[in-house]
Amino acid sequence: MARETILIVEDEKDIAELIAYNLQREGFRTRIADTGEKALNQVRRSPPDLILLDLMLPGVDGREVCRRLKSQEPGRGIPVVILTARGEDTDIVAGLELGADDYITKPFSPKVLVARLRTVLRRREEPSAESQNLLQLHDLQIDLGRRQVLCQGKPVELSVTEFDLLVFLARHPGWVYSRSQIIAGVKGEDYPVTERAVDVQVLGLRRKLGACGRTIETVRGVGYRMRQP
Repeated sequence: MARETILIVEDEKDIAELIAYNLQREGFRTRIADTGEKALNQVRRSPPDLILLDLMLPGVDGREVCRRLKSQEPGRGIPVVILTARGEDTDIVAGLELGADDYITKPFSPKVLVARLRTVLRRREEPSAESQNLLQLHDLQIDLGRRQVLCQGKPVELSVTEFDLLVFLARHPGWVYSRSQIIAGVKGEDYPVTERAVDVQVLGLRRKLGACGRTIETVRGVGYRMRQP
């Protein structure tokens, strides 16, 4: 029987109690928060194993709750499943881009809800598969699946090219790559860009990474490398 704790963030009491009843029948522990502020406080005091989050909440809405959770510990490591009546494609995409692990629309089947939550929890319990999508170097953590970068635990916003360049160097720390090799590795052979553009991208990447930018070293007369741990 499952014994994970699920925090239900839902301002409609009847819906929250119905969800809690069905989850408890399946062996889950449940807690309920009827506002975003209460949910965030609960997570700080006693992090649950999963958060089931409504978007339309009084005060701090669900999107802001999700954004705050995914921006700092302990919320960053907790799976979030959005449960809401807002089922438009734009709403779903927005929720997933905030870092939600799944998105379920109302009305919902309790059996389907439980199955989806089990799937999310199962993914969390498979570190070997997840670890393949993580690169950890010095104070840098690169999540390949989510295309997210953390420097000393703080998120760093990178462009697509900057992210790809960082990953290219991070996959082989200590190896030196010429500018033409970097272009080919990041953009493909015969991509119409000058080698000077690589210098510009590296400069911008270092600036955004702040203290972690020192991990990208210039090898005079050759190119760049990621400093070896």
